[in-house]
Amino acid sequence: MAGTALYSAVDDVITHYEVDVDAATLTKKHTITVPAKVQYAWPHPSGRHLYVSTSNGGPRVTSDYNHVSSLAIAPDGSLSLHGEPKPLKRRAVHMCVDPSGRFILNGHNFPASGITVHRISPDGAIGDEIAQTADLDYGIYPHQVMVFPAGSPALIVDRGNNAQGERPEQPGALRTLDFVDGRLSASAVVAPDGGYGFGPRHIDFHPSKPWLYASDERTNRLYMFRFNDGAIEPRPAYTCDMLAAPQQMNPRQLGGPVHVHPSGQWVYVANRADYTVEVDGRKVFGGGENNIAVFRIDPESGQPTLVQHADTQSFHVRTFACDPGGRLLVTASIKALAVRNGATTALVPAALSVFRILPTGHLEFVLKYDVETTGAQLQYWMGIVGLQ
Repeated sequence: MAGTALYSAVDDVITHYEVDVDAATLTKKHTITVPAKVQYAWPHPSGRHLYVSTSNGGPRVTSDYNHVSSLAIAPDGSLSLHGEPKPLKRRAVHMCVDPSGRFILNGHNFPASGITVHRISPDGAIGDEIAQTADLDYGIYPHQVMVFPAGSPALIVDRGNNAQGERPEQPGALRTLDFVDGRLSASAVVAPDGGYGFGPRHIDFHPSKPWLYASDERTNRLYMFRFNDGAIEPRPAYTCDMLAAPQQMNPRQLGGPVHVHPSGQWVYVANRADYTVEVDGRKVFGGGENNIAVFRIDPESGQPTLVQHADTQSFHVRTFACDPGGRLLVTASIKALAVRNGATTALVPAALSVFRILPTGHLEFVLKYDVETTGAQLQYWMGIVGLQ
């Protein structure tokens, strides 16, 4: 590996940072503007291209300008457009590239649930969309689309929705779909207790065992599920609280992204909060946990055991990533937020927070880089790529 690059997206601008893993520092290098606000991105397995889904919409906001683009990654980490962006009919909330590097999958949840699939050409450009069967059940609120390490099935992480007003709870599920040559077909649904009280947001796979770890956005819990040939067991083998103080639930306390360490020894998951209250006419942080929960993974059973909460010193970490060697973890908070400081308030900017990953798996905070977000701008995605 020639080096490591971090990419941070604020609205439609992606900034490349050079990562010095030994020094645990980031150096801003280049920027590139993409068709609209970045929703999610995923590197090709070769490390030579970054695929980016963009939209002029947002959560529960109708969009009419949506694309998926291929960006070439140069040896120095700089990005350039590779081929023409391909239009999407609606906003993608998440996307991934399958393990073979032949397909891009985009997950959609508004105004209708679904998955779109595009071929990837041998040169890394995006090919045509592959038509899918119209009657597949994609769930209530897909929040992530993934492909199992073996290349099939595909997996929809269906968060569902809490009860609101006169609307009852809409249950969540893990939905697998057979995935052959870019085409999806019905497979199975895992919804413990009918999916009630089950609100998975993201999952990650163990690098060598048939285990997956799922974060629950709605209940702030971490699940470990076993699977066999892509068939997920009907109930989690283990369920853990993610919060340091689960008995002190605040409004807008949400489970976030989850990543298994490259070694498979630990799993990291974000607790995020941005609840506000009004003080002297200004909205300020109203309480909640913004940290990375660190769990040790038992190598025989896969059981996660909580060992640390590492404060991100920021608000609402929507994405975070480990470097390919597993020595650094960087979190990305989406926006600035005011906090009370005695009789005054202070604005805490959006940020990239850098942690060393210690041999025990614990996180050691190193430093924080402020990220400028103006008005309604958001640092909506961040990722780390090993350069070739």
